[in-house]
Amino acid sequence: MSRHQLNAPQPGTGEVLLVTSSGVLRAEVERIVAAAGAQLRVVPDAVEGGRYWDAAAAVLVGSDVRELPPRRRTPAVMVGLDGEGDSLWHLAAALGAERVAVLPDAAAWLADHLSRSRSPGPGGVVLGITGGCGGAGATTAAIWIAQAAAWLGVRVLLVDGDPWGGGLELALAAEDTPGLRWPDLAEARGSIDPVQLVDSLPAAGGLSFLSWPASREQSIPVPAAATAGVLDAARRGYELVVIDVGRGAGPLNTVAWDCDRIMVVVPAQLKAAVAAVRLLQELPPVEAALLVRARPGAALDSSLIADAVGLPVQGRIPELRAVPGATETGRLLDLGKRRNIRRFAAAALDWLGDDLRAGDAA
Repeated sequence: MSRHQLNAPQPGTGEVLLVTSSGVLRAEVERIVAAAGAQLRVVPDAVEGGRYWDAAAAVLVGSDVRELPPRRRTPAVMVGLDGEGDSLWHLAAALGAERVAVLPDAAAWLADHLSRSRSPGPGGVVLGITGGCGGAGATTAAIWIAQAAAWLGVRVLLVDGDPWGGGLELALAAEDTPGLRWPDLAEARGSIDPVQLVDSLPAAGGLSFLSWPASREQSIPVPAAATAGVLDAARRGYELVVIDVGRGAGPLNTVAWDCDRIMVVVPAQLKAAVAAVRLLQELPPVEAALLVRARPGAALDSSLIADAVGLPVQGRIPELRAVPGATETGRLLDLGKRRNIRRFAAAALDWLGDDLRAGDAA
């Protein structure tokens, strides 16, 4: 499969709330909601929207809105028009919206999202891993956590979230493994069949992976709407999706917002802790925890790092001399078989608790 086929939205029940005073945006959304078989309620501002927020099956917030009611349990999608892409992501980050849809390009995705919001099916958990500073070891941690989950019998997908990271497939020694990479999905539109996605992705070490290609050729950029569609399908196709988010503004404003939880990898150093505090300002408002990388007897222990950053420590990554060489030669999966690595990864997975055990992908 080189391009994904779309699923037609299924009719259902449940009201969709749109907060906007823009007539043009309202007209676009009305057509999409009608295609999804839903009812639409439109309010001009967040003050009035707060009355209906929690009762709505889905909440859409227009690009003309500059404030939201206090965070509610229903996730919000920021919707805007073609040409507003970059500013829309910044606005979503500022307001705490959890998805972005640029219309009309994202119309098919939004219709499917609304259908699933009204009749949500089972799906897995999406865990983001990012480095609190450069060179923290987030990619290594993501690989070991995904590997440990696969050993437990969890259907897991490891996602390369950073187009500038050099290609996750190199660390897996899987650059020649057949299967789709991110550029192959650049033209994906609307809802992606999760079964087709699972069947089309490469695998290594008992887990599926989706990587940016490790080549000198310039990769085709993947639009934000296509990325969101792929990750939605991944959530439905796997029990656990582990995303190596990266630290660039692009991934932090796109794939990070599809994560249910985020782990921040921090070396046991004061400078790294300070950098991690700054990074937290860029993360979406989801539950987060630290993975501390330290040698025994490090100057800063885990509790000091936790106090400095303001997040709990969920795991301690063993400091191994073999890691740099294993990264270069694609042997990180071999290192992941060590007992101390498996102990670390198990502690990280314990943080997901019932969320992971309840995952029952389609």
